[in-house]
Amino acid sequence: MKTGSLREVKEQLSNFIAKSQKEAVLITKHGKPTALVMGIEGHDMEDVFYMTNPQFWKMIKSRREQKSIPWRKAKRQLS
Repeated sequence: MKTGSLREVKEQLSNFIAKSQKEAVLITKHGKPTALVMGIEGHDMEDVFYMTNPQFWKMIKSRREQKSIPWRKAKRQLS
């Protein structure tokens, strides 16, 4: 993971954004972590929204914990 101080990132923002496309960039302020920049090139806005939305992931987790039924049974119920 690449790291850079807030001052460095301000001065070289384009370079840090380019680096973030390959690896996460940790930004520090007074030596302490303050932000994490991750490249999202190649994703559309909807992908980014869902990747970063805690409510979406809470819903997915809840659904995964629910009991499921076999596909054939679900198909019969829908017919």
